[in-house]
Amino acid sequence: MLKKSLFLFIALFSTQLAHAQLGGLIKKAEKAVGIKGGLSQEEAGNGLKEALNAGIGEAVDFLSAKDGYFKSPYKILVPEEAQKVVNKLKSVPGFTNIESDLTERMNRAAEDAAVKAKPIFVAAIKKMTFKDAVNILMGNDDAATRYLESSTYKSLYDEFKPVIQTSLDQVNAREYWKGAVTAYNRLPLVEKTNPELDDHVTTKALGGLFSLVEKKEKGIRSDVGQRNSDLLKKVFAQQDKDKKK
Repeated sequence: MLKKSLFLFIALFSTQLAHAQLGGLIKKAEKAVGIKGGLSQEEAGNGLKEALNAGIGEAVDFLSAKDGYFKSPYKILVPEEAQKVVNKLKSVPGFTNIESDLTERMNRAAEDAAVKAKPIFVAAIKKMTFKDAVNILMGNDDAATRYLESSTYKSLYDEFKPVIQTSLDQVNAREYWKGAVTAYNRLPLVEKTNPELDDHVTTKALGGLFSLVEKKEKGIRSDVGQRNSDLLKKVFAQQDKDKKK
């Protein structure tokens, strides 16, 4: 009987505690997104998702276009561990333009892969909960980008890498690099090496993608002119007020 009473007491206490915590979270959320000021939970969530979709769409469209990587701040360079191969072979006939040739081929592969990012990002945004939205709105200027990075990076990597491998093969980059490495390893007094291009290009392509998404996010948060819908203006107006407090 004592055990039963104790169990009922614990259950009742836990329920009351859970309700109290939930109530506190809701109040905190309402304050954070300005629900009491006329902004509903649905508007807050939809506004953030609209901002993310806009930023992602612009970033993916930019990077997947010709020269999106190759002639931008997100340009992918020859891997550091491969630089000694490049430097050594520049004086070898047939490889005098190795660095510029390889750099362009890597960036073309990244541009081909970038288009694959949009559906993965969209799926992650659809799964976003109200709690996620509140945490992002209350977070740092890159909170949304970090959320997307943590929830999509593996899927993006798995999707990007085979596309990059295929694209590298279409421009003969991997075969070209294999020949370059073979030529290098035949040189006297050099330490044999075999740097992998696939992982390097994939990792750098994703790094550039998230850097551009972050730039778009910070723009929407800080520049009223980039909030190009009534909903975005309404949602982020509350954020602006909170920053001034």
